Amino acid sequence: MSLAIGERGCATQISTGPPLLDGPDRSEQPANGTFREPTQEQLPYKARDSHSPSAVSSLPALSDCSTTFVFRLAAPMALRHLLAVAVTVLALDMAAAGGGSAALGVNYGQVADNLPSPQAAAVLLRALNATKVKLYDADARVLSAFAGSGVDFTVGLPDNMVPRLASDPSAAATWVRSNILPHLPATSITAVTVGNEVLTGSDATMLRSLLPAMQSLHAALAACNLTSRIAVTTAHSLAVLSSSFPPSSAAFRHDLLPYITPLLAFLAKTGSPFLVNAYPYFAYKADPGTVDLDYVLFEPSAAAVADSATGLRYGNMLHAQVDAVRAAICAADYGRAVEIRVSETGWPSQGDGDEAGATPQNAARYNGNLMRLVAQGKGTPAAPGEPLQVYVFALFNEDQKPGPASERHYGLFKPDGTPAYDVGVKAPTIKGLKGSGNGDGNGTGSGVGMVVGEGPAGADGFAVGPGGLYTISDATHKVRRWRWTESLAAMAAVLAMVSWS
Repeated sequence: MSLAIGERGCATQISTGPPLLDGPDRSEQPANGTFREPTQEQLPYKARDSHSPSAVSSLPALSDCSTTFVFRLAAPMALRHLLAVAVTVLALDMAAAGGGSAALGVNYGQVADNLPSPQAAAVLLRALNATKVKLYDADARVLSAFAGSGVDFTVGLPDNMVPRLASDPSAAATWVRSNILPHLPATSITAVTVGNEVLTGSDATMLRSLLPAMQSLHAALAACNLTSRIAVTTAHSLAVLSSSFPPSSAAFRHDLLPYITPLLAFLAKTGSPFLVNAYPYFAYKADPGTVDLDYVLFEPSAAAVADSATGLRYGNMLHAQVDAVRAAICAADYGRAVEIRVSETGWPSQGDGDEAGATPQNAARYNGNLMRLVAQGKGTPAAPGEPLQVYVFALFNEDQKPGPASERHYGLFKPDGTPAYDVGVKAPTIKGLKGSGNGDGNGTGSGVGMVVGEGPAGADGFAVGPGGLYTISDATHKVRRWRWTESLAAMAAVLAMVSWS
């Protein structure tokens, strides 16, 4: 059988017959086989960019979910044009910040008793140029600390709440009122994950409850007019696949199809992404004598692995894993409607004696090469035009995580603020955080970085540390702040003239 790569990377058999209409709404397509443009709600979530003007303007008045903001301006035509220019400048800058390319995301886990404050974590994330953060809960301290930062948050609903939301839709409304609404619009929340790796667990009640809980949460967000802003999804391990190589032959486990097929329909209907936790490290750890280390570490020198059915060549294992998930989704007829995101991936810097490859050097190579790959905006071989959104695991080493030693050493940073290994990011100087900036623990070290709470701080409370700007990203943030200030000033001037007239 010969395969060709079609839309969204789905491999299809080459045929001279009429085209098959892929996706969840085949029965509703016109009889002549023409493609019907999806509605805004059916678009993949990334097509409804959280930084777009429409997304911002659609935020509800948070004190009352039944109302929305309405903005009217009765002004002379010339003033309207001037206001339009100011709005356009602001919108273009927002689009540049959100961009069409993938941005680096970081998982911010907190299974530890020695982590720094969320304010200090914000500085470390700026050092990484991370614009997306994923939590495993909806920690109010963290969400409040990032208010006005421009960072997009994915928050988590814990596993133990899944059955309750499934059986009691009012619990979902209560959760949204308590955990989402208080932080909008100051903090950008773009997605909620319902549980983590639920489908590969052993609890049958959880499996049955997952989709109803997601539906209840989506309904609660819809009541607040937030479904175009906040996606509802869940994260999966690669164990949902019955096979993963070659990527084009991958499929979901037969025993999970009764759960995963309707879940894919929900994701397609709501425009939400499919999240996968993908760890090439596990494959290397299981068979270090066979698996090529350079291949799992994204090294350019690695020998590419070919998929004989499609002819595609894979230079790294992560892309092969993602395209395996893509093939499984395509096989379930949802490949054109569901975007894939890597919700977790990483490499431990330390492990037990039998955990091969868990070293600072390998962790630096994996995450450093991964960051460069994300920055290039490259997609996978099956979908090269779709930049892959990736969340690195994790921001900190977490000393209370159970399991082998590697579980406690996935962090990019140690709890004292120093890098766990070198990925090309200098340690920011954070006042009061021991070890930050390679200094004396009082924020006075010689490391080039940012200082919290002292110096000529800008409007965001951050100031440049000794030695000037320490990353290009900081310079970019400053330029964007200047553009925002200029744009907002222009808008204020126009509104003042309108009011005066």
